[in-house]
Amino acid sequence: MILPVIMAGGSGTRLWPLSRQLYPKQFLPLYGQQTMLQETCARLAALEHLPPLLVCGEEHRFTVAEQLRTIDQDHSGIVLEPAGRNTAPAVALAALRALAVEHEDALLLVLPADHVIKDVDTFVATVERARPFAEQGQLVTFGIVPAAPETGYGYIRRAAGKAADTAFAVAEFVEKPDLAKARQYVRSGDFFWNSGMFLFRARRFLEELKAHRPDILTACERAMAGAAVDADFVRPEREIFLGCPDESIDYAVMEKTRSAVVVPMDCGWSDVGSWSALWETSDKDESGNTANGDVIIYDSRNCYVRSEAKLIAAVGLDDVVIVESDDAIMVAAKDRVQEVKKVVEQLRAADRPEARVHRKVYRPWGFYDSVDSGERFQVKRIVVNPGAQLSLQMHHHRAEHWVVVSGTAQVTCGRKTLLITENQSTYIPLGVKHRLENPGTIPLELVEVQSGSYLGEDDIVRFADKYARN
Repeated sequence: MILPVIMAGGSGTRLWPLSRQLYPKQFLPLYGQQTMLQETCARLAALEHLPPLLVCGEEHRFTVAEQLRTIDQDHSGIVLEPAGRNTAPAVALAALRALAVEHEDALLLVLPADHVIKDVDTFVATVERARPFAEQGQLVTFGIVPAAPETGYGYIRRAAGKAADTAFAVAEFVEKPDLAKARQYVRSGDFFWNSGMFLFRARRFLEELKAHRPDILTACERAMAGAAVDADFVRPEREIFLGCPDESIDYAVMEKTRSAVVVPMDCGWSDVGSWSALWETSDKDESGNTANGDVIIYDSRNCYVRSEAKLIAAVGLDDVVIVESDDAIMVAAKDRVQEVKKVVEQLRAADRPEARVHRKVYRPWGFYDSVDSGERFQVKRIVVNPGAQLSLQMHHHRAEHWVVVSGTAQVTCGRKTLLITENQSTYIPLGVKHRLENPGTIPLELVEVQSGSYLGEDDIVRFADKYARN
């Protein structure tokens, strides 16, 4: 049986301003109506498989759980990496978890959560063709049949002799080439794009990891031995995992093992690593333009224009990318969009929130949207899901006014508990313990006005929290 392992980590800095540290590209609907994580789950429907096992960062745990819930996707657990340590440790954690829950004979189908695959039927058929090799103990990697001499991808060179009709022994992994080498690779017919997708037995992967990088395996084994299980979440022991080396599965295992085979796949794949890559995979008009949202394009060619809220009018442009989010606008030459990550580096250096979060921030109980702010005030729209509650908390530097717009709120303020409904309001004084709950069956929407000397999100002391946040 196949156990999908969906790798939902990463920050996607090259797709800023939509992708942010706390809400990266895998959680966005960049291609289609569903998010990329949800699309990854959906393409598994035609495979006979166990519920997927997810691996993600601690700070993304509730986003992953909520996105699975909204599409009624069952899962085998969500393993939380205490910190990013690349793909070899992440897959090791998943393999160890699979063995721990008696999926010993399962084939791990390792899939990044942030890829586009247009031809799902071919994807499924290729996985099925690869299954016999993984069942025989080989480590399968899927090589994408190159559509062009792409310099943004790593390559896999097949060996001269076939391992079988549908798979080749791996001769070598090659780093991202320059254009001349990429053209040479494509002409030869011996090279494939490195997709980062794999199929192998959990125990076989761990055997190869032990042979080639026992330090990674030891760190992961010790971290999982001390793991805590909290509802859907599996939490490896933090301090031990922080000592684990940072290394990709290619470097740690696939380049060293003698059991690697590559199975070609031609499925309309893209890792959507930049805005230009998204333009290439998107539908275009007769002038080569892609427009998303409220967009007007006039006398322009080969542009990607995306609006999340405001009208964007583009006139007389060639090969330009324009992306508008709730709090930022990015304009770039299409051939330089890889450098967007340099902008993110500057934002981080200046400690600006635009590098980490959107104006709209998702929480396990719902979300808030920062509507306006000034020197001593901030206005937020808050939506609380049915049956959800915020933590019992207090603030040292701000007071809050809550006005209910729709639904019913149960409010704890000091020793008082009260219900307030539409068009009613309440006041939370500075320094008083309080909690907001939605006891109803419809979303609770309210407007919060904060006032005080400091309005940062870190001015919060939690006394009790159902989501185990500090």
